[in-house]
Amino acid sequence: MFRRIDGGDNGTAGALSFDGQAIPFRAGDTVAAALLAAGVADVRDNPVDGSRRAPYCMMGVCFECLVEIDGRQNQQACLVTAKPGMRIRRQAGARLLPEGAL
Repeated sequence: MFRRIDGGDNGTAGALSFDGQAIPFRAGDTVAAALLAAGVADVRDNPVDGSRRAPYCMMGVCFECLVEIDGRQNQQACLVTAKPGMRIRRQAGARLLPEGAL
């Protein structure tokens, strides 16, 4: 599983919530890094086959880390800096569109 390689202890900068569970993070962590460091194995379900997906590239290219952040769907967890009090939810399937959006 994922583990930090820096060896130092930067201390905890705060905590965010992932599906109701408190996840501590360090200063400068992205949401994806915080989730992986906390042992979260997957962050979304594939809209085609329902398979579980997890952060992969960690640089915004692959879109495997899509989550809902503070009510906004399709947010790339690897590109968003973690902040205290964020509410993160696993994204299940495709993004929901408002009625009449198409």
